[in-house]
Amino acid sequence: MPSIIDGSSPIGIFDSGIGGLTVVRELLLNLAGESLIYLGDTARVPYGTKSSRTVVRYSLSNAGFLVPKGIKLLVAACNTASAFAIPALRNECGLPVVGVIEPGAKKAASATKTGRVGVIGTSSTIKSGAYKKAVQEIDPEITVYSTPCPLFVPLADEGLNNNDIARLAAQRYLAPLKGSGIDVLILGCTHYPLLKSIIQEAIGEKVLLVDSAQETAAEIKGVLEKNDLANNGSAKPTTEFYLTDVSDTFIEVAERFLGREIEHIEQVDIGNNYG
Repeated sequence: MPSIIDGSSPIGIFDSGIGGLTVVRELLLNLAGESLIYLGDTARVPYGTKSSRTVVRYSLSNAGFLVPKGIKLLVAACNTASAFAIPALRNECGLPVVGVIEPGAKKAASATKTGRVGVIGTSSTIKSGAYKKAVQEIDPEITVYSTPCPLFVPLADEGLNNNDIARLAAQRYLAPLKGSGIDVLILGCTHYPLLKSIIQEAIGEKVLLVDSAQETAAEIKGVLEKNDLANNGSAKPTTEFYLTDVSDTFIEVAERFLGREIEHIEQVDIGNNYG
């Protein structure tokens, strides 16, 4: 790790694939003065089918690539990594580490008036119970209703986020939650913000959607300010993108998640640093 870490140092973000680019998008919108380095471990995606031990090992190798680049804060923009690897990352990296689960859980716990919160995510995230645990650690009286929405990820990847197929899937997945009395629904996957409009339509306008990408960006801002690491300098911020595997269609899909053009992506071999 470089010896000098200060406000001008970049923020490092990793994900198992490209969903974490929704977090990058929020950072570019809300922390425009910060430099960012994104690593998508696309050669080993998905993490959700792997054991917790393997997820920790992969997450540490991602950190081992990013930390030597002089980052000041590490973001695990992956729900599976956030569920299993945050303690190990904090122990090994010696830097502030932010995941995507705690920020969404905090927002949901503070926003609910009925004491009933819904969570949707991939099958692995829902099975882990990470959001339920995080919400109930804040307020044990809150009842958490969870349901997996496995088709949402491929729909988002294919750009089918606002058509009849996505609409029917949302209606089917969210039907069990409609009678539960929830007034807050956590979008527990970084792909899901792309389907926000059809999710809102299916669950009803009275239910507040908690976008974990937005809440993670807000959490990062708070952590930077608390640790006096916000970039208050005049240097022009930069954004770098690295992937462990680049397919022919990746740039098109990535730009959809990011909401803007990506000028350059570098493919890298990250090895097994820390792991």
